[in-house]
Amino acid sequence: METADISLRPPRHRVSRTAIWFWALRAAAGWLVLIALQVVWTIGDGGNLTLHVTGLVVTAVLGLAHVIVMPWWRYTVHRWEATPDAVYTQSGWLRQEWRIAPVSRIQTVDTERGPLEQLFGLSNVTVTTASAAGPIKVHGLDRATAQRLVDELTANTQATRGDAT
Repeated sequence: METADISLRPPRHRVSRTAIWFWALRAAAGWLVLIALQVVWTIGDGGNLTLHVTGLVVTAVLGLAHVIVMPWWRYTVHRWEATPDAVYTQSGWLRQEWRIAPVSRIQTVDTERGPLEQLFGLSNVTVTTASAAGPIKVHGLDRATAQRLVDELTANTQATRGDAT
């Protein structure tokens, strides 16, 4: 394998479009908890109602903007690709990261699905290497794509000579 073949470049594949709805629902749940806590505080506190309502409105506007913008932004940024030589990922929301892992360095390939991800038919693939930067993660793949990726990486890893360290 030549190192010229492995270079930093944008990966080719996007995650599943369903991930947009998953990310939006997960973000909305967090904002709803915050709004509920503010409502309880407003009801329980005999203080300045105008200040409490203003805080609730600001929280609702920020939450709505986050729930609408963030999932689309992540979908636009998050990409992945696996070749016989390497795994490429690009991820991030405000801080973006591009990662490359040569197949010869792969130690394990794992798939995980939380309860909400199962509901949306999504899976996450984690590629563990000996890198100090930690594992490479591909979030938001549909189940069939995740399984094909795991099968492909497993086959490529077994066919590649290397010490995986």
